[in-house]
Amino acid sequence: MPENLWSKPLKKNAEEFPLTSLPVLSGSIPETLQGTLYRNGPGSLQRGGQRVGHWFDGDGAILAVHFTPDGAKAVYRYVQTAGYQEEVKANQYLYPNYGMTVPGPFWNNWGKDVKNSANTSVLALEDKVLALWEGGLPHALDPDKLDTFGTDSLGGLASGSPFSAHPKVDPNTGEIFNFGVIPGNKVTLQVYKCQADGNILKTVSLPLEGLPLIHDFVLAGRYLVFLVPPVRVALLPVLLGFQSFSDAMQWKPELGTEIIVLDRATLSVISRTKTDAWYQWHFANGYEDQDGHVVAEFVRYRDFETNRYLQQIPTGNPQTYAEGHLWQLRFDPKSGKVLNSEPLLTRDCEFPVISPARVGQFHEETYLSVHREGVNPQKELYGAIACYNHSKNTLAIADAGENCYPSEPIYVSDPKQSYGGWLLTVVYEANQDQSEVWIYQRDRLTEKPVCRLQLPKVIPHSFHGTWKPKPDEKM
Repeated sequence: MPENLWSKPLKKNAEEFPLTSLPVLSGSIPETLQGTLYRNGPGSLQRGGQRVGHWFDGDGAILAVHFTPDGAKAVYRYVQTAGYQEEVKANQYLYPNYGMTVPGPFWNNWGKDVKNSANTSVLALEDKVLALWEGGLPHALDPDKLDTFGTDSLGGLASGSPFSAHPKVDPNTGEIFNFGVIPGNKVTLQVYKCQADGNILKTVSLPLEGLPLIHDFVLAGRYLVFLVPPVRVALLPVLLGFQSFSDAMQWKPELGTEIIVLDRATLSVISRTKTDAWYQWHFANGYEDQDGHVVAEFVRYRDFETNRYLQQIPTGNPQTYAEGHLWQLRFDPKSGKVLNSEPLLTRDCEFPVISPARVGQFHEETYLSVHREGVNPQKELYGAIACYNHSKNTLAIADAGENCYPSEPIYVSDPKQSYGGWLLTVVYEANQDQSEVWIYQRDRLTEKPVCRLQLPKVIPHSFHGTWKPKPDEKM
């Protein structure tokens, strides 16, 4: 079977590189684009001849691209987690993970915690960058050279406490909200309210039914909203070492999707209700409409086959296809009653993002990853980024071209123009087997990028990123 060209970066472990000036391949860097793009994703998917069991198992590596008046420089470093260091030294996998167990007899897994891969997302604070992962503490890194400081308790997290990969930052107050799911005899949802420096202000624990997979949540005006999908982990086979967490996850549509609404100020529960069954990884945003109802926007899947597809990505030849659509849910936060639920786009998409300045408020545009026209979506990764305009109901698409694979688009505002801005994406250019940073003007996606920069080495496909503006600039 012919090789899918996008899979080439996954065939070998990525190589780090020090802070390096980036050559401009075309166009020019906008003068007012000043700050840093950070991206996180699995840099290594094999060790000692063994391949990971799931894409989510790869060791996290961070890319930082610093834009200054003197041009752009980039650095790429693995997060030096304890598990990564031990496994590199031993040249074998020593810990269970999301989609894998320790090689050998099942009892090799007994008494071992899942490895913190630090591979999912990043949160850029004033004096550090946090590498985030679902099931444990964040790792703090130097924001310039990406040296790993170690795990960070944020002034209040217990050892091993989960601080999940999709925190929400209020653009007006600077408050940070996040969560973690803690397994055990009584499974709990821990919800955190943090200061702008990341330190914990308040924590609450909510009981959950079984052990679900909650990847993301949404800040919507005065509320925090969790949509708990009907996925449950059969924990006993995991504890006995017979199955990984991923393999032990069961799709139970009869449970429906639970809507949990919290007051953002007090973290108290306002309502808990059930609605139809679906699965979602990512939210775009949430807000309160003029009637006081909550609107949540996310990419919705009809079931959990998306997990199987992602498991097959490291093979370079996925056999499963799971289609996600941009969806809007409107409900009464006090009763939890669903008022409206409908797709905004019927085109397969993922990684929805908005301007950071609009988090928790009404947003006019949603940026996302889509497939190119005419490709087989089961075999190809996303080859385009797009902008969905809500009021116009239009989709502007930036097609990267044949065998080019852009990452999740990151919105950056232009400090000199109120409505100006750019979309930044890291592209694997498979025709030349190189990685590049592309800068698009936000409102001209059908035109060529305003600038293309070449990275010194190939960067494997990453998951999530963020933009940190210069301290004197607003988002």
